Amino acid sequence: MSLPEPSCIHYGAIRAALLERREIALLDVREEDPHAQAHPLFAAHLSLSRLELEVYTRLPRRDAPIVTLDGGEGLAERAARRLIELGYSNVSVLAGGIEGWRAAGGELFRDVNAPSKAFGELVDATCHPPALAAAEVKALLDENSNVVVVDVRRYDEYQTLNIPGSISVPGAELVLRVPELAPNPATRVIVNCAGRTRSIIGAQSLVNAGLPNPVAALRNGTIGWTLAGFGKHLEHGQTRRFGPVAESTRADAAARARTVAGRAGVKWTTLADIDPWRAQDGRTTYFIDVRDPAEYAAGHLPGFLSAPGGQLVQETEMTATVRGARIVLADDDGVRANMTASWLAQMAWDVYVLTPPEPAAWSETGAWRAPLPPLPSIPATHRIGPHTLREWLASDDAPVVIDLTTYASYRRGHIPGAWYALRAQYREALARLPKASRYVLTCLFGLLRDYAQAEFAAAAAADGGEVYALDGGTHAWQAAGLPLETEERLASPAIDRYRRPYEGADNSAEAMQAYLDWEFGLVEQLRRDGTHHFKVIQERQASE
Repeated sequence: MSLPEPSCIHYGAIRAALLERREIALLDVREEDPHAQAHPLFAAHLSLSRLELEVYTRLPRRDAPIVTLDGGEGLAERAARRLIELGYSNVSVLAGGIEGWRAAGGELFRDVNAPSKAFGELVDATCHPPALAAAEVKALLDENSNVVVVDVRRYDEYQTLNIPGSISVPGAELVLRVPELAPNPATRVIVNCAGRTRSIIGAQSLVNAGLPNPVAALRNGTIGWTLAGFGKHLEHGQTRRFGPVAESTRADAAARARTVAGRAGVKWTTLADIDPWRAQDGRTTYFIDVRDPAEYAAGHLPGFLSAPGGQLVQETEMTATVRGARIVLADDDGVRANMTASWLAQMAWDVYVLTPPEPAAWSETGAWRAPLPPLPSIPATHRIGPHTLREWLASDDAPVVIDLTTYASYRRGHIPGAWYALRAQYREALARLPKASRYVLTCLFGLLRDYAQAEFAAAAAADGGEVYALDGGTHAWQAAGLPLETEERLASPAIDRYRRPYEGADNSAEAMQAYLDWEFGLVEQLRRDGTHHFKVIQERQASE
């Protein structure tokens, strides 16, 4: 039986859904770099290349309204058909793609996580959380002043580079951890991230929770630090992290967090209440554990995915991809979930905090296991192991190896002679590759390779080529003791990830300043777009 073709939807219908706060998932199915150049405010990036690996987690309700978009390359139509094949029943394609949106008067945003960053700028413009310039912070540190610097980024970002002496305290942990990192109320707490958003949200979190310490954000984060000429003073590879807290501290933090959540309009629920929501019957619900990943791995609630609260606020659309959906947050003490929920509620999400259940309920362990579509069946005759591939590569009829992993992973090391390719650009990639009678597909572990096999096989067959799958992917090759190399061969452009101007200290000053200038303009873009429904609660530091 043939499947229905996706319908076409215009800008006006999408805008109406956003204004009426109806559920809608607007999916930009291009690679991340073109997505970052221009997209609608609530367009979530979910590339066609990796669709199967993420779609069931990010779009849990199969009849939710979904709109795919691209830049006119035909990816949106292909993605929509694939979604229909995977069981989604309400799929449309944006008429005219990005240019159609622009021509209809729609606002386009740059960079990634635009809703969260625009919201952060609105918080800054509304609440004016205290901030210090890099030179002021450096002077305080040089003078050994009574200050504590907390870095609210992910721990891996902190380890890449950090302000001297700073401690890793990812955003949702601040209200819980700062009271013991700075027990003296006179100690100034300085909050920093890479750019602006997370430090603004972090500093304002402490203000909203009423902590007695004077608080300030490091203005413009590590970008501001670097632009001030202090890049050479950044630390690398540090391991300073928050520690455990006393039960009295935890109880006080929980009370503060619940008060903030109540002011923001957060609702509360129980495990029994949410049982009917798990069916996703007519309403999309995301179930999210906002604790530290190590806590999640040690024990979590069945069906709850891991998304630490600070990052969830920073990149909400990458987890809750259906705008207008319901979100249920969980932790084991009420601090992290309530503080995270307070921000999501201000970002116009329908958000609930789960009353912390009994310890027995945290019955699952390990990392989140994403639900996946069934893997295609690849005949045994077209699957080979690492040692067979090694023999083939040494033969006169050597195959061409195609690596579908991320460019970052490919660059770190790949099978000797392998070409990097984007799964969504398989036809263009094959046209650029040397002609061969045999092609071998690989990726890091093999999942993406299996989903892509049929596409590559059909395209290669037109020229008489056959496509084989490397069992276990590049990981199996390496586990077999076989070598990797780093010489690059690109059959596709390396556009699967956008290079953030705030990553590392080697970006040009012009790029970093341009990024800051873009952030400064986001509040005006929000006004022109008009679909956000953000509502910021206003709290000021007591000393102001």
